[in-house]
Amino acid sequence: METTLSKLRSNLKRYADQAMSQRIPIRVRRRSGGDLILMSADEYDSLAETAHLVASPRNAARLLAALARARKTKGTPMTVEELRAACGL
Repeated sequence: METTLSKLRSNLKRYADQAMSQRIPIRVRRRSGGDLILMSADEYDSLAETAHLVASPRNAARLLAALARARKTKGTPMTVEELRAACGL
């Protein structure tokens, strides 16, 4: 989704609510260039955490290997509470 800076100024609450409820980034185009993105803090935090985790090639490889193992294995779905109990937490 995208909009212009002028439209964003006129409808900031509507665009902010949409970014939050739909969890989508909204590109804001500026006539002078240098677009910006309006997004929820939760989405930003998630992207920043992912970028941090894969910044190290060694850690990225370890995470991809773990994901491949998880996809090959048939696991038993658990709730967070069941997982905590199984781990003794």
